[in-house]
Amino acid sequence: MLLGRASEREALGQLWGEARGGQCRVLVLCGEPGVGKTALLEDAVQTASGFLVARASGVEAEMELPFAALQMLCAPMLDRLDHLPEPQRGAIGNAFGLSSGTAPEQLLVGLAVLSLLADAARERPLLCVIDDAQWLDCASAQALAFVARRLLADPIAVLFATRERTRTELTGLPEMSLQGLADDAARALLSSVIAGPLDDRTRDRIVTETHGNPLALLELPRGRTPAEVALGFGVSDATLLPGRIEDRYRQRIDGLPAETQRLLLIAALEPLGEPARVRQAGRLLGIGTDAAQPAVVAGLLETNLRFHHPLVRSAVYRAATPEQRRRVHLALAEVTDPDADPEYRAWHRAQGATGPDEDLAEELERSAGRARHRGRLSRGCGPARAFRGADAGATAQGGTVAARCARPANRGCHQPGAGAARREPA
Repeated sequence: MLLGRASEREALGQLWGEARGGQCRVLVLCGEPGVGKTALLEDAVQTASGFLVARASGVEAEMELPFAALQMLCAPMLDRLDHLPEPQRGAIGNAFGLSSGTAPEQLLVGLAVLSLLADAARERPLLCVIDDAQWLDCASAQALAFVARRLLADPIAVLFATRERTRTELTGLPEMSLQGLADDAARALLSSVIAGPLDDRTRDRIVTETHGNPLALLELPRGRTPAEVALGFGVSDATLLPGRIEDRYRQRIDGLPAETQRLLLIAALEPLGEPARVRQAGRLLGIGTDAAQPAVVAGLLETNLRFHHPLVRSAVYRAATPEQRRRVHLALAEVTDPDADPEYRAWHRAQGATGPDEDLAEELERSAGRARHRGRLSRGCGPARAFRGADAGATAQGGTVAARCARPANRGCHQPGAGAARREPA
């Protein structure tokens, strides 16, 4: 049971009932990092009995990879592609790399997803859950917003979770703003993690400092004695909370074995979050198979090698040196299938580069060409930009090579904010 979320849970329960009765429903959960959006989504999945659940999550590293999140959402339903009209089937096949052809039209991709969801909902009600929508790639965000505005009389519910005012594509859709917990619920949550008595005055001050943010209430006191907690956390501005929570995660990461920290970095730099690929790269770097266990016990990592919270990933990334990141990227490039995922392999190689590399430039050119052929213009931009970043300050010849490999991808490509993705707290 979620503390202090009775009204939100009741509203979602009503939404499920309406969707189950054939009235499509869409809702965007908005709120600051750590306010409990993901927890509410998980609760929603557990309480939406009888629904087929399709899930996707925005990933910061995939913001330049068009249709990445959309493919994640539609993957369980791809066996229904034969039910779609040929133009729609071809468009979604090209978008997901299942077939080759001309660049897919965004309208056709949106219509294909709309048809696919409606087809799946004929068998049982469908719940689509999209977490961390602030990190959706633009193509996925546009397609999902298109679908959300055109659902009519199918038993479908679509639930987004995003930070406030971060996705213009979702503007105008029904919203629920998630605030910090009320004082009583915040006090109860704080008491559940404090190993000892805490006087009311101190408890109230901490609730005020954290603004009722559940993640802050859970993480900031972790590992501290009541006497240390009584000193407070020094957070007077709510906008500083994510950074303060990330600092606490980083302290816990520093206490893990070195091998575990290296495995966490691999997981942080693997955009698809594929456990098999993370483990393969770990073996290549000499990391044992049980290295994840200390992080799981510490509550930083799930058993499937997914991070407990995006701020953990951010803390891991920021704690690593550039050289450590380069080594991990090269290991991930080594274990990435060049036939199945050539763009990801090129991206990892570019992130691991230390200077001009003609072979790498050629690989990036091929990757950009494939991306353009499939309509994945921004997907081609990612490796080219990564190579330019690795080649900053190199020779004029290297700069020319980087510019040359960028041309096929960047023509007509614009990803607002993509360059700043790394700088934003997770």
